[in-house]
Parts: sequence; structure tokens; C-alpha cells
Amino acid sequence: MIGAVHVSTLEPQAFVLQRFANIPELEACVRLLCCVERLCGRGNAVEEGEPQQPLRRRGARDLEGPSGSEDGILPVPVSPSPASTSSQEDSCKPPPRNCYRLIVLGSARVGKTAIVARFLSNKFEESYTPTIEDFHRKLYRIRGEVHQLDLLDTSGNHPFPAMRRLSFLTGDLFVVVFSMDSRESFEEAIRLREAILETKISAIQSGKTRSKSHHSLKVPMVIVGNKCDRDIKVVTVEEAQQYCATQDECCVFVEVSAKRNYHVDELFYQLFVVAGLPLEMAPNHHRKVPLTFGSPTMLPPSQPRHKATLSIKRRLSDACGVVAPNVRRPSIRTDLMIMRTKTCSLAAGNENITPGSRITLRSSEPARSCAIQ
Repeated sequence: MIGAVHVSTLEPQAFVLQRFANIPELEACVRLLCCVERLCGRGNAVEEGEPQQPLRRRGARDLEGPSGSEDGILPVPVSPSPASTSSQEDSCKPPPRNCYRLIVLGSARVGKTAIVARFLSNKFEESYTPTIEDFHRKLYRIRGEVHQLDLLDTSGNHPFPAMRRLSFLTGDLFVVVFSMDSRESFEEAIRLREAILETKISAIQSGKTRSKSHHSLKVPMVIVGNKCDRDIKVVTVEEAQQYCATQDECCVFVEVSAKRNYHVDELFYQLFVVAGLPLEMAPNHHRKVPLTFGSPTMLPPSQPRHKATLSIKRRLSDACGVVAPNVRRPSIRTDLMIMRTKTCSLAAGNENITPGSRITLRSSEPARSCAIQ
């Protein structure tokens, strides 16, 4: 309705212009209406005798499917719901009980980063760059379950003692590295083991019982003698093995060479053995999955389980692992929450796996079983 005059969209363009030629105020509106009709494929473009339909507002139904040739609107593809993508991402998220944190410690220039590089990508760099703190993450799919291993490569200079203490409390299993050609680094490795145990004990015990022997708490740990390919060794294998023999069964010694890639796989295999973790997490016990650019998930979908028909060797061969790219280190606040959960679980002697629980540590006391986080 324009003023008091009704304009029908079924009228041809020439008739409309002639009808309102004597009304100058409406002439511009009529011409604009005719231009809109022409753009929409109506007006004179419609054959005579063909039934015409009035103009209508384009709604949601016009966007979901083909709209027809009369309005000239092309079908708009509807993007799929993000529910399927989120479900694929959720399939790669491990349950809290399958999340573990590995801490790599040792003096400066003993080869901690070189061992980590061998474990993650089987690479070795000749050049040396001091490490402040590097955080890595590897995801596994083992027997249909997702496991997550967070790896913290620490500095050998200990610039922040509070951060080192926090890594002691949040770590589930430890790799303490020394160099076979350095007596000082071996002594530092012994001090680090003592500091780890003392820190964990002091966090879970009251002041009255802090003098108690720390050997009641058993932490999965591997003492690593790196650079065994050097001609001159000031620390012998027998000496390192003798020290570990005086500790509990969760402390073992492995002689390795990151440069020659000697016994690096054995190092992590022994660590997962004493920690009670799946052995398929060792570097040579699972299939390496390359990352695909743009893929919504990093791990391939799990294979259907047929335990009655598949052999043990075949079931183990289905294990795969991938290094997560561009992973960010958890915040200090998150680490403090993890530390609180672990120390509370240890102090309570609760063996039940609580949300955020990672690994169960054994105690020599029969009535006190400790669970880390």
C-alpha cells in the first residue's frame, strides 16, 4: 500500500509507470520497485500466461535447499554440525587415570634433551642449547584406551628452586640423568633422587613424623648413565648398579648413549615396567602415527575388539602413538591443584583412583598404600 493507492506486483512495469505518472511523489518509488522486480527475474521477463507468484521474504527454508529458478537464489550448503567433530576430539581425550607426568632431571650438559629428542622423534642434535624448561606430550591408543604422557625436560642449572620442587610434587615417574664421564653429575643424580623422595615425604607427613625414613615411599625412577660411548669413564657401570641395588625395586639403572641411540628404548621400557604402565608406551613397542594436516583427531580410530580371535601379538601390534604438536605447559595454578590432589591422596593412604589420579605408588607398610594424584 503506497499512500491510499494499492500497488499490485502482478502488474506489468509499463502499466504501473503509466498509472502513477501523474503522482510525482510516487514515481521514484515505482521505478525503484520495478528495478527490484527486474533484478529478481520478474516483471517483463515472465512469459505471458505463466502464473506468477508474489514476492516473498527469503526465510530459513530458502537457505536450506534449492530455492527455484524464479527467485534466482542459489542453494547455500549447510555446514555440518560440530557435534561429530567434537565427538572425534573427545575420543582422543584420555581418562584422568590414564594421564601421567614424566620429569627428566640432571646436571647441565649431561644429555637430558638429547634423550628426550630420541624418545619423541628419534633425532639427535650435535649443537648444544641450554634448556630452561620444555614441555612435551605424547598420546597413545593401547588396547582401545587412550593414554597421555606429559614429559617435562628441566634445566640443569636450577634457576628456580620453587619450580623444581613443584616438579618433584607433580611428577609421577622420573628419569635422572648423569654423564658417565663426570663424577659431579653422578653425585648430583644421587642428590636429586634423595630430594625427590624427601620432598614427597615432607608434603604428605606431619611434622611429628618427618624424620621417618623416605624409603617407605617408592617412586618409579630410572638412573640413567648417558654418554657411555665416551672412551674415558669416571663412573663405572658396577658403581651405578650397586647404588641402585641399595634402593628399592622401583629404582633401576640403565646405561645409554643418546648420540649412538644405544639402549634409549630400553631406558623407557624399564621405566614403564617399574611404574606399572602399559609396556606398549616404550618407543619400540607401538606404531608411530604421522600427523595429518587438518585432521580433527591425532590418533586413528580404535579397531574393534575381537579378543577371542586375535592373538596377543596382534592385539599388541594395534598400539599406536603420536606426539601432540604445539602443546602448552599447564599453568602454575593447574600444577598447584595437581600437587594438592596428589599430596592429599598420599596423606590419606587412599588407593582408590580419584579424578585426576595418575599413578599408584607402593608403600612398604602393609596398612598404608599411597596413590599419586
